[in-house]
Amino acid sequence: MASYPYIRKAQRYIKDVLSGKIPASWQVVAACRRQQQDLARSKQKKWPYRFDKEEAERVCRFLELMPHIKGPKARDGELIELEGWQCFILTTVFGWLHKKTGFRRFRRSFIGVPRGNAKSTLSSGVALFMLTADGEPGPEVYSAATTRDQAKIVFGDAQAMTRKTPPLARKYGLDVQQRGIISACNDGIFRPLSRDADTQDGLNIHFGCLDEVHAHKTREVYDVVETGAGKRDQSLIWAITTAGSNRSGIGYELWTYLEAVLRKVLADWEESPYPLKGDQAEDEQFFGIIYTIDDGDDWTDPASWQKANPNWGVSVMPDYVAGLANKAMQLASAQNNFKTKHLDVWVNADQAWMDMQAWKKCADYGLSIDDFAGDDCIEALDLASKIDLASKIRLLQRQIDGVTHYYAFATFYLPQRAVDEAANAQYQGWAIDGYLQTTPGDVTDFETVEAGLLEDKNSFSVTDVAYDPWQATQLAQRMSEKDVPMREYRQTVQNFSEAMKELEALVLSGRLHHDGNPVLEWCISNVVCHTDAKDNIYPRKERVENKIDGAVSLIMALGVALHGAEQGFVYEGM
Repeated sequence: MASYPYIRKAQRYIKDVLSGKIPASWQVVAACRRQQQDLARSKQKKWPYRFDKEEAERVCRFLELMPHIKGPKARDGELIELEGWQCFILTTVFGWLHKKTGFRRFRRSFIGVPRGNAKSTLSSGVALFMLTADGEPGPEVYSAATTRDQAKIVFGDAQAMTRKTPPLARKYGLDVQQRGIISACNDGIFRPLSRDADTQDGLNIHFGCLDEVHAHKTREVYDVVETGAGKRDQSLIWAITTAGSNRSGIGYELWTYLEAVLRKVLADWEESPYPLKGDQAEDEQFFGIIYTIDDGDDWTDPASWQKANPNWGVSVMPDYVAGLANKAMQLASAQNNFKTKHLDVWVNADQAWMDMQAWKKCADYGLSIDDFAGDDCIEALDLASKIDLASKIRLLQRQIDGVTHYYAFATFYLPQRAVDEAANAQYQGWAIDGYLQTTPGDVTDFETVEAGLLEDKNSFSVTDVAYDPWQATQLAQRMSEKDVPMREYRQTVQNFSEAMKELEALVLSGRLHHDGNPVLEWCISNVVCHTDAKDNIYPRKERVENKIDGAVSLIMALGVALHGAEQGFVYEGM
């Protein structure tokens, strides 16, 4: 009698999730409950699907013949050993067949799971199975993404698996080429597919793997795969991703649609422990599961980390995650990355940047710029607006016990008319107290700024004055003619990201000192941190009236202090 070890493993996983032995999000609980419900429904004559244990087992057996290709297990030559959650996904997706046609039930799948849980390994193994062992004539298999590099991740892993498994290559006549894997036994092909590929037309897709769909800004690639998969009897779209910040993309659309499908499962479950909130949908051909944390869970709690990561203790090491969490608890700019990549939580691209309590602790109200006369000094200008706030930062350094400390002094310029008519009532008070230098008229008088630079040149050893060429080219030319060391510093993501992260770390460690300038504090508090797809950060403001000029100048000055200005795409959106 067949023993069906993978199904037993999957059933044990379902039992442990539903009993609470394995901590799980409501989406995982609902996916497990759905399988239970469907197994019961399959006994009804009218229910159109049956669960085929042999088919469910076959794909799992295939994957466990594949080798690890990265890390210690690859070094030791170990084969893949499927975990319970992987057995659950695979046996569910591949085990359900139409009673009449014998074709697979699930045509689309969506798996949300954090980084480090062997997404690419699982996807690569499934792709090779679909290429060779699914019984499909002339299968076309694609690893699809918005960029070539992303599309090559799953494809590259499959190449490596094939090269390390000669019996597989011999059995199916596999030819591993740079741009594809050819299967001679069934005229199959496996290729990477990206938005910038030469052609996306005429595809006849048997298996389409869409990796990291949270990064897809449009539906374009997904629609190409979905359309191309419509020509086969049992094609499968396999979307797998972490969460992200683009809530207008196809990744979030699939995520929320799956949640609606899973809510319908909960609605049919009399003993459901979850309140029903949100839309419901019924889709018998769409499988999905999302490993994340629940609303109300404390993201800083180790129990939440385990809940979101099904490979906890296997490929996701608790100590490593704890280190990342500790960093995220201290650095506000690291929180979004931790939540999306390691807890599978959708976030807004913009978030508060600076810990203002830590910023205030860095204030030394007895600090005087005069104490640094003759010292090396880096300056930075943000002159984006001639009719509103403009700023200059002077940044100096000193060594304390062999550690570099930074000292920041801010000067702000504002036309008198802007002070008189400003919606910000604090402008007048700041001007009276000397925190704002007002210039006559409607626009900032650059002669006042230039006079200050010349005065600084005589008072300090000014090494650099950073400026954005889009703002102050003529001023820079005039100052250069007077031997002021002007340095072009383009306001780009590339130039901002590292400096912002370093500034945040300096504040938290108490190595950034300032004199408590309230205008600078206001600018710092107005900065929201925008994170892009590559985890770079750059400053934005939520509203026009929330000025960030002083913060931008400080970031520029620190950027010069760290590495000097680098070239990059022009930063827009200030």
